[in-house]
Amino acid sequence: MKARRVVDALRERGTEADLARVGVHQFGINITLPDGREATWDSDDTASLEAQVMRNGMLVGFVPEIPGSDSYTEEQIIDAIVRTDYDQPIATQKSTAPPPAPALPIKGGLFRRFMDGFRYR
Repeated sequence: MKARRVVDALRERGTEADLARVGVHQFGINITLPDGREATWDSDDTASLEAQVMRNGMLVGFVPEIPGSDSYTEEQIIDAIVRTDYDQPIATQKSTAPPPAPALPIKGGLFRRFMDGFRYR
């Protein structure tokens, strides 16, 4: 699943990312921001990248649709997510990505493998 691979790659870069399950077959990517906000990327089942930024269940900002993102590779998606500057209510893209932080552990363990049908190691 593409969203899981993106989450795993973001966690390898030190970004606090989790898989967002918003529907039966609808997935997105949650990014936990340092100040308690959370950005949910692509949970609306569209092809292009955009995100909602929430705090305590209230919408406090968003990332507008990134032009051309409907044909992005996984590496381009990861780059776009890490380059996003969430400091303003309408987020923008930084020109360069910040340096990677120490890797975070992959979440899930045996339960994750069980739920995904033991398709990967």
